[in-house]
Amino acid sequence: MRAMTATSTPSPALWDISAPVHAGSPVFPGDTPYQQQWSATLGPGCPVNVSALTLSPHVGTHADAPLHYAADGAAIGAVPLEAFIGPCRVVHALDCGPLIEWTHIAHAMTGTLPPRVLVRTYARMPVDRWDAGLTAYAPDTIERLADAGVVLVGIDTASIDPADSKPLPSHQVIRRRGLRVLENLVLDDVPEGDYELIALPLKLTTADASPVRAVLRALPPRA
Repeated sequence: MRAMTATSTPSPALWDISAPVHAGSPVFPGDTPYQQQWSATLGPGCPVNVSALTLSPHVGTHADAPLHYAADGAAIGAVPLEAFIGPCRVVHALDCGPLIEWTHIAHAMTGTLPPRVLVRTYARMPVDRWDAGLTAYAPDTIERLADAGVVLVGIDTASIDPADSKPLPSHQVIRRRGLRVLENLVLDDVPEGDYELIALPLKLTTADASPVRAVLRALPPRA
């Protein structure tokens, strides 16, 4: 698959697939919202603006660390970066219901599958509100992606498990299979196809997740 559009409008060379982060950004109920305070402001005797931030590392587009779903898991700063950069495939599974089953993405599992798969479920990703009915991955779908050599899965919702899940079966699959995960991607304007993903987490040495600035870059034309 290649990145393409249905019209003659040229595709951008770079897609920003990161959710905006500000005081109104939705968070999982009970999680810490984004807050910003100014500890210094430009004025007489002060040459700079300096802010202080308080937020959950799960606000906006983020990468979960194994520490998020396993007591003995690695913090995000200790996770190798290779999974977060490289070829990926964007797959559309709009209106697929509560779980992404294999049948919803099978149409895009052709040819050589890149080791990163990002799934779009929203027509428009709700960047301004919490969605308790978010779509998640079926655990078997992640198992099959791992069997196909996928090392990172992504989704445009806040979790790869249902919002009310306690066992977190899909998180447990990525724990057991050693996959990485990106959540809260904004894939609204990205056509199905293959791209280069760049979504590096911060080197937070004790954190269970990290915000990322996720982008997709168009692949060079085939010779």
